[in-house]
Amino acid sequence: MSKEEIFNIRNLARLALVAALYAAMTLAVPGLAFGAIQFRFSEILVLLCFYRKDYCVSLILGCFIANLFSPFGLYDIIFGTLATAAAVIPMYYVRNIWLASALPIISNGIIVGFELFLCGEPLWFSMGTVALGELVVITVIGCPLFRFALERSKPFMQVLGADKQKIAPRKLAEQK
Repeated sequence: MSKEEIFNIRNLARLALVAALYAAMTLAVPGLAFGAIQFRFSEILVLLCFYRKDYCVSLILGCFIANLFSPFGLYDIIFGTLATAAAVIPMYYVRNIWLASALPIISNGIIVGFELFLCGEPLWFSMGTVALGELVVITVIGCPLFRFALERSKPFMQVLGADKQKIAPRKLAEQK
């Protein structure tokens, strides 16, 4: 991906829209987005990083913005944003969306679980419930949505700006 492609107006607008969408989805249901038991439905968007690595910036920024409004304050701004960064940066390099979905489960389970421990929650309970919430939202809901519905929509993938080289080998394998 060239610098010209990354910094064109259309792509910058797409990245800004994803960051805003992540923050808005998180803040729309704050009772489910923050705390020891959380189902942050905006986390489905982290799967965009599987298709294009420049979405990492959007998701990290969107998470940072959402965490500015967290009841856990500075802890969530630092640890929550770090957990998202640790998950999304390597996601593009994983060749299987189901395996890629494990990255945010692990990073959020450990990092956000530890953050909640610092805020007074039990460590193992927090790690387990955060990881479970990520598993449900990203792997159980998000992966089938992307893999079996959205990937098959050519207009959606064009809007997404998905990496054609990454998707083509999978589609060829499915046809055999």
